[in-house]
Amino acid sequence: MIFVTGGSGLVGSYILLKLCQQGKEFKALKRASSSLEVCKRIFTYYNSADLFAQINWVVGDINDIPSLELGVKDCDMILHCAGLVSFAPSDLDLLKKVNIEGTANIVNVALSHKIKKLGYISSIATLGSNSNEKIVDEECYFKSSKSDSNYAISKYYAEQEVWRAVAEGLDAVIVNPSVILGPGDWQKGSSQIFQKIYNGLKYYTSGSTGYVDVDDVAESLLHLLFSDINNERFIVNGANLKYRDCFDMIAVNFKRPKATIKVTPFIKEIAWRVEAILSFFSGRRPLLTKETANNAMRNRRFSSAKIEKAIGFKFTEINSTIKKYSDWFITDLI
Repeated sequence: MIFVTGGSGLVGSYILLKLCQQGKEFKALKRASSSLEVCKRIFTYYNSADLFAQINWVVGDINDIPSLELGVKDCDMILHCAGLVSFAPSDLDLLKKVNIEGTANIVNVALSHKIKKLGYISSIATLGSNSNEKIVDEECYFKSSKSDSNYAISKYYAEQEVWRAVAEGLDAVIVNPSVILGPGDWQKGSSQIFQKIYNGLKYYTSGSTGYVDVDDVAESLLHLLFSDINNERFIVNGANLKYRDCFDMIAVNFKRPKATIKVTPFIKEIAWRVEAILSFFSGRRPLLTKETANNAMRNRRFSSAKIEKAIGFKFTEINSTIKKYSDWFITDLI
Protein backbone atom coordinates (compact mmCIF):
# COMPACT_ATOMS: atom_id res chain seq x y z
CA MET A 1 0.00 0.00 0.00
CA ILE A 2 1.12 3.56 -0.73
CA PHE A 3 0.85 6.60 1.53
CA VAL A 4 0.46 9.86 -0.41
CA THR A 5 0.98 13.34 1.02
CA GLY A 6 -0.36 16.45 -0.70
CA GLY A 7 -3.17 14.54 -2.38
CA SER A 8 -5.46 17.56 -2.50
CA GLY A 9 -2.94 19.62 -4.51
CA LEU A 10 -2.45 19.74 -8.26
CA VAL A 11 0.26 17.10 -8.72
CA GLY A 12 -1.10 15.03 -5.84
CA SER A 13 -4.53 14.92 -7.45
CA TYR A 14 -3.07 13.51 -10.68
CA ILE A 15 -1.10 10.99 -8.63
CA LEU A 16 -4.27 9.83 -6.87
CA LEU A 17 -6.17 9.62 -10.16
CA LYS A 18 -3.50 7.42 -11.72
CA LEU A 19 -3.27 5.19 -8.66
CA CYS A 20 -7.05 4.72 -8.74
CA GLN A 21 -7.01 3.94 -12.46
CA GLN A 22 -4.23 1.40 -11.93
CA GLY A 23 -6.09 -0.26 -9.08
CA LYS A 24 -3.34 0.45 -6.54
CA GLU A 25 -4.10 0.48 -2.83
CA PHE A 26 -3.27 3.78 -1.15
CA LYS A 27 -4.11 6.25 1.59
CA ALA A 28 -3.99 10.02 1.05
CA LEU A 29 -3.13 12.63 3.68
CA LYS A 30 -5.17 15.84 3.84
CA ARG A 31 -5.35 18.64 6.35
CA ALA A 32 -8.69 19.20 8.06
CA SER A 33 -8.91 22.62 6.39
CA SER A 34 -7.91 21.49 2.90
CA SER A 35 -10.34 21.96 0.02
CA LEU A 36 -10.84 18.93 -2.21
CA GLU A 37 -12.36 20.92 -5.08
CA VAL A 38 -9.29 20.80 -7.34
CA CYS A 39 -8.94 17.06 -6.82
CA LYS A 40 -12.64 16.46 -7.38
CA ARG A 41 -12.66 18.54 -10.60
CA ILE A 42 -9.72 16.61 -12.00
CA PHE A 43 -11.35 13.25 -11.31
CA THR A 44 -14.61 14.49 -12.84
CA TYR A 45 -12.87 15.80 -15.96
CA TYR A 46 -11.45 12.32 -16.60
CA ASN A 47 -14.86 10.69 -15.98
CA SER A 48 -13.66 9.19 -12.72
CA ALA A 49 -15.98 10.75 -10.14
CA ASP A 50 -16.82 7.28 -8.88
CA LEU A 51 -13.14 6.67 -8.17
CA PHE A 52 -12.84 9.93 -6.23
CA ALA A 53 -15.50 8.70 -3.83
CA GLN A 54 -13.33 5.67 -3.08
CA ILE A 55 -10.25 7.61 -1.90
CA ASN A 56 -9.18 6.64 1.61
CA TRP A 57 -8.36 10.03 3.18
CA VAL A 58 -6.32 10.37 6.36
CA VAL A 59 -6.84 13.68 8.14
CA GLY A 60 -3.57 15.07 9.41
CA ASP A 61 -0.52 17.14 8.56
CA ILE A 62 3.11 16.51 7.64
CA ASN A 63 4.03 18.42 10.81
CA ASP A 64 1.79 16.22 12.95
CA ILE A 65 3.75 13.04 13.70
CA PRO A 66 0.82 10.98 15.10
CA SER A 67 -1.16 11.49 11.88
CA LEU A 68 1.86 10.40 9.83
CA GLU A 69 2.27 7.31 12.02
CA LEU A 70 -1.38 6.48 11.36
CA GLY A 71 -1.01 7.18 7.65
CA VAL A 72 1.96 4.90 7.02
CA LYS A 73 0.46 1.98 8.94
CA ASP A 74 0.29 -1.06 6.62
CA CYS A 75 2.07 0.90 3.84
CA ASP A 76 5.37 -0.03 2.20
CA MET A 77 5.81 3.01 -0.07
CA ILE A 78 5.40 6.79 0.31
CA LEU A 79 4.80 9.47 -2.30
CA HIS A 80 5.65 12.83 -0.76
CA CYS A 81 3.87 15.46 -2.86
CA ALA A 82 3.02 17.98 -0.14
CA GLY A 83 4.87 21.28 -0.18
CA LEU A 84 4.51 25.04 -0.16
CA VAL A 85 5.28 27.21 -3.18
CA SER A 86 5.58 30.86 -2.21
CA PHE A 87 7.84 33.77 -3.10
CA ALA A 88 6.36 36.15 -0.53
CA PRO A 89 9.00 37.31 1.97
CA SER A 90 6.49 36.97 4.80
CA ASP A 91 6.27 33.19 4.21
CA LEU A 92 9.89 32.41 5.12
CA ASP A 93 9.05 30.66 8.39
CA LEU A 94 6.18 28.77 6.82
CA LEU A 95 8.42 27.58 3.96
CA LYS A 96 10.86 26.21 6.51
CA LYS A 97 8.08 24.57 8.51
CA VAL A 98 6.34 22.90 5.59
CA ASN A 99 9.10 22.12 3.12
CA ILE A 100 12.06 21.37 5.39
CA GLU A 101 10.58 20.21 8.70
CA GLY A 102 7.67 18.48 6.98
CA THR A 103 10.00 16.50 4.71
CA ALA A 104 12.23 15.62 7.68
CA ASN A 105 9.17 14.25 9.45
CA ILE A 106 8.19 12.17 6.44
CA VAL A 107 11.59 10.55 6.01
CA ASN A 108 11.96 9.94 9.74
CA VAL A 109 8.62 8.14 9.84
CA ALA A 110 9.60 6.24 6.70
CA LEU A 111 12.83 5.05 8.34
CA SER A 112 11.17 4.07 11.63
CA HIS A 113 8.48 2.09 9.80
CA LYS A 114 10.95 0.48 7.39
CA ILE A 115 9.25 1.88 4.29
CA LYS A 116 10.66 0.19 1.19
CA LYS A 117 10.72 3.22 -1.12
CA LEU A 118 9.98 6.94 -1.15
CA GLY A 119 9.09 9.07 -4.15
CA TYR A 120 9.62 12.81 -3.63
CA ILE A 121 8.63 15.84 -5.72
CA SER A 122 11.40 18.40 -5.48
CA SER A 123 11.97 21.29 -7.92
CA ILE A 124 14.38 22.65 -10.51
CA ALA A 125 14.95 25.36 -7.89
CA THR A 126 17.33 22.97 -6.11
CA LEU A 127 19.63 22.78 -9.13
CA GLY A 128 22.64 24.95 -9.81
CA SER A 129 22.46 28.03 -11.99
CA ASN A 130 23.77 28.09 -15.53
CA SER A 131 25.00 30.51 -18.12
CA ASN A 132 22.99 31.17 -21.28
CA GLU A 133 25.05 28.54 -23.11
CA LYS A 134 24.84 25.67 -20.64
CA ILE A 135 21.83 23.42 -20.11
CA VAL A 136 21.14 22.47 -16.49
CA ASP A 137 21.20 18.74 -15.73
CA GLU A 138 21.16 16.65 -12.56
CA GLU A 139 24.88 17.21 -12.04
CA CYS A 140 24.44 20.96 -11.62
CA TYR A 141 24.61 21.28 -7.86
CA PHE A 142 23.08 24.03 -5.79
CA LYS A 143 25.42 26.83 -4.72
CA SER A 144 23.97 29.36 -2.33
CA SER A 145 23.92 32.97 -3.49
CA LYS A 146 22.14 36.21 -2.66
CA SER A 147 19.86 35.73 -5.67
CA ASP A 148 18.34 32.48 -4.35
CA SER A 149 14.68 32.66 -3.36
CA ASN A 150 13.51 31.51 0.05
CA TYR A 151 11.49 28.88 -1.79
CA ALA A 152 14.60 27.54 -3.56
CA ILE A 153 16.54 27.36 -0.30
CA SER A 154 13.68 25.56 1.47
CA LYS A 155 13.37 22.97 -1.32
CA TYR A 156 17.13 22.47 -1.38
CA TYR A 157 17.24 21.66 2.33
CA ALA A 158 14.12 19.51 1.99
CA GLU A 159 15.87 17.50 -0.71
CA GLN A 160 18.89 17.14 1.58
CA GLU A 161 16.60 15.52 4.16
CA VAL A 162 15.74 12.87 1.57
CA TRP A 163 19.41 12.28 0.78
CA ARG A 164 20.11 12.04 4.51
CA ALA A 165 17.48 9.31 4.77
CA VAL A 166 19.02 7.53 1.77
CA ALA A 167 22.33 7.49 3.66
CA GLU A 168 20.45 5.90 6.57
CA GLY A 169 19.06 3.10 4.42
CA LEU A 170 15.87 4.40 2.74
CA ASP A 171 15.48 3.84 -1.01
CA ALA A 172 14.19 6.94 -2.79
CA VAL A 173 13.63 8.56 -6.16
CA ILE A 174 13.33 12.31 -6.68
CA VAL A 175 11.84 14.25 -9.56
CA ASN A 176 12.75 17.89 -10.17
CA PRO A 177 9.93 19.42 -12.23
CA SER A 178 10.25 22.69 -14.10
CA VAL A 179 7.28 25.10 -14.15
CA ILE A 180 4.23 22.83 -13.89
CA LEU A 181 1.34 23.63 -16.21
CA GLY A 182 -2.02 22.25 -15.18
CA PRO A 183 -5.66 22.95 -14.31
CA GLY A 184 -5.48 23.63 -10.58
CA ASP A 185 -6.68 26.67 -8.70
CA TRP A 186 -6.36 29.47 -11.27
CA GLN A 187 -5.72 31.89 -8.38
CA LYS A 188 -2.58 30.07 -7.19
CA GLY A 189 0.80 28.82 -8.33
CA SER A 190 1.79 28.41 -11.95
CA SER A 191 -1.87 28.07 -12.97
CA GLN A 192 -2.08 31.84 -12.54
CA ILE A 193 -0.21 32.16 -15.84
CA PHE A 194 -3.38 31.25 -17.71
CA GLN A 195 -5.58 33.62 -15.73
CA LYS A 196 -3.27 36.61 -16.12
CA ILE A 197 -2.98 36.15 -19.87
CA TYR A 198 -6.72 35.63 -20.25
CA ASN A 199 -7.26 38.90 -18.39
CA GLY A 200 -4.92 40.73 -20.76
CA LEU A 201 -1.28 40.54 -19.67
CA LYS A 202 0.65 43.30 -21.46
CA TYR A 203 4.20 42.69 -20.23
CA TYR A 204 6.85 40.10 -21.03
CA THR A 205 10.48 39.63 -19.99
CA SER A 206 13.60 38.51 -21.82
CA GLY A 207 14.00 35.45 -19.57
CA SER A 208 13.34 31.79 -20.22
CA THR A 209 12.68 28.61 -18.25
CA GLY A 210 11.37 25.08 -18.55
CA TYR A 211 7.74 23.94 -18.57
CA VAL A 212 6.15 20.54 -18.00
CA ASP A 213 2.65 19.07 -18.09
CA VAL A 214 1.36 18.10 -14.63
CA ASP A 215 0.28 14.76 -16.09
CA ASP A 216 3.91 14.07 -17.06
CA VAL A 217 5.11 14.90 -13.54
CA ALA A 218 2.69 12.41 -12.01
CA GLU A 219 3.35 9.73 -14.61
CA SER A 220 7.14 9.99 -14.37
CA LEU A 221 7.16 9.80 -10.57
CA LEU A 222 4.93 6.73 -10.51
CA HIS A 223 7.02 5.06 -13.21
CA LEU A 224 10.16 5.62 -11.15
CA LEU A 225 8.51 4.51 -7.90
CA PHE A 226 7.56 1.12 -9.37
CA SER A 227 10.89 0.67 -11.16
CA ASP A 228 14.14 -0.86 -9.94
CA ILE A 229 15.76 2.58 -9.98
CA ASN A 230 16.77 3.84 -6.53
CA ASN A 231 18.53 6.81 -5.02
CA GLU A 232 18.57 8.97 -8.14
CA ARG A 233 17.04 12.30 -9.07
CA PHE A 234 15.58 13.21 -12.45
CA ILE A 235 14.70 16.51 -14.08
CA VAL A 236 11.22 16.39 -15.64
CA ASN A 237 10.95 19.15 -18.22
CA GLY A 238 8.82 19.06 -21.35
CA ALA A 239 10.16 22.16 -23.11
CA ASN A 240 12.45 25.14 -22.68
CA LEU A 241 10.77 28.38 -23.74
CA LYS A 242 11.22 32.10 -23.56
CA TYR A 243 8.56 33.57 -21.28
CA ARG A 244 7.31 35.61 -24.22
CA ASP A 245 6.89 32.52 -26.41
CA CYS A 246 4.95 30.70 -23.69
CA PHE A 247 2.73 33.73 -23.08
CA ASP A 248 2.13 34.13 -26.82
CA MET A 249 1.05 30.50 -27.19
CA ILE A 250 -1.46 30.84 -24.37
CA ALA A 251 -2.75 34.16 -25.72
CA VAL A 252 -3.33 32.62 -29.16
CA ASN A 253 -5.35 29.78 -27.60
CA PHE A 254 -7.42 32.32 -25.66
CA LYS A 255 -7.76 34.58 -28.71
CA ARG A 256 -6.35 37.38 -26.58
CA PRO A 257 -3.81 40.06 -27.56
CA LYS A 258 -0.17 39.07 -27.08
CA ALA A 259 2.01 40.87 -24.55
CA THR A 260 3.84 43.70 -26.29
CA ILE A 261 5.72 45.63 -23.59
CA LYS A 262 9.19 44.32 -22.77
CA VAL A 263 10.17 44.62 -19.12
CA THR A 264 13.53 46.34 -18.68
CA PRO A 265 15.67 46.01 -15.53
CA PHE A 266 14.56 49.52 -14.56
CA ILE A 267 10.85 48.69 -14.94
CA LYS A 268 11.38 45.45 -13.02
CA GLU A 269 12.87 47.26 -10.02
CA ILE A 270 9.99 49.74 -9.94
CA ALA A 271 7.29 47.11 -10.45
CA TRP A 272 8.06 44.84 -7.49
CA ARG A 273 8.50 47.79 -5.15
CA VAL A 274 5.16 49.30 -6.18
CA GLU A 275 3.51 45.92 -5.73
CA ALA A 276 5.01 45.58 -2.25
CA ILE A 277 3.57 48.95 -1.23
CA LEU A 278 0.13 48.15 -2.66
CA SER A 279 0.00 44.76 -0.93
CA PHE A 280 1.06 46.36 2.38
CA PHE A 281 -1.83 48.80 2.36
CA SER A 282 -4.40 46.40 0.88
CA GLY A 283 -3.48 43.44 3.08
CA ARG A 284 -3.48 41.06 0.11
CA ARG A 285 -0.59 38.84 -0.92
CA PRO A 286 1.71 40.46 -3.51
CA LEU A 287 1.28 39.25 -7.09
CA LEU A 288 4.89 40.21 -7.86
CA THR A 289 7.85 40.03 -5.47
CA LYS A 290 11.53 40.81 -5.76
CA GLU A 291 12.24 37.09 -6.12
CA THR A 292 9.72 36.44 -8.91
CA ALA A 293 10.78 39.61 -10.72
CA ASN A 294 14.44 38.57 -10.68
CA ASN A 295 13.61 35.01 -11.78
CA ALA A 296 11.64 36.32 -14.75
CA MET A 297 14.76 38.05 -16.09
CA ARG A 298 16.96 34.94 -15.94
CA ASN A 299 17.60 32.56 -18.81
CA ARG A 300 17.62 28.88 -17.78
CA ARG A 301 17.34 25.71 -19.84
CA PHE A 302 16.95 22.20 -18.48
CA SER A 303 17.78 18.74 -19.79
CA SER A 304 15.46 15.75 -19.39
CA ALA A 305 17.89 13.42 -21.14
CA LYS A 306 18.49 11.35 -18.00
CA ILE A 307 14.87 10.27 -17.47
CA GLU A 308 14.29 9.86 -21.20
CA LYS A 309 17.21 7.42 -21.34
CA ALA A 310 16.52 5.68 -18.01
CA ILE A 311 12.87 4.76 -18.58
CA GLY A 312 12.22 5.85 -22.17
CA PHE A 313 9.92 8.61 -20.96
CA LYS A 314 8.17 10.71 -23.60
CA PHE A 315 6.93 14.16 -22.68
CA THR A 316 3.70 15.72 -23.87
CA GLU A 317 4.19 18.29 -26.64
CA ILE A 318 4.05 21.75 -25.09
CA ASN A 319 1.54 22.93 -27.72
CA SER A 320 -0.84 20.17 -26.66
CA THR A 321 -0.35 20.97 -22.99
CA ILE A 322 -1.10 24.67 -23.44
CA LYS A 323 -4.16 24.02 -25.64
CA LYS A 324 -5.55 21.42 -23.21
CA TYR A 325 -5.35 23.67 -20.16
CA SER A 326 -6.40 26.81 -22.01
CA ASP A 327 -9.57 24.99 -23.07
CA TRP A 328 -10.03 23.75 -19.49
CA PHE A 329 -9.69 27.29 -18.14
CA ILE A 330 -12.33 28.58 -20.55
CA THR A 331 -14.67 25.71 -19.64
CA ASP A 332 -14.28 26.62 -15.97
CA LEU A 333 -15.45 30.14 -16.72
CA ILE A 334 -18.63 29.03 -18.47
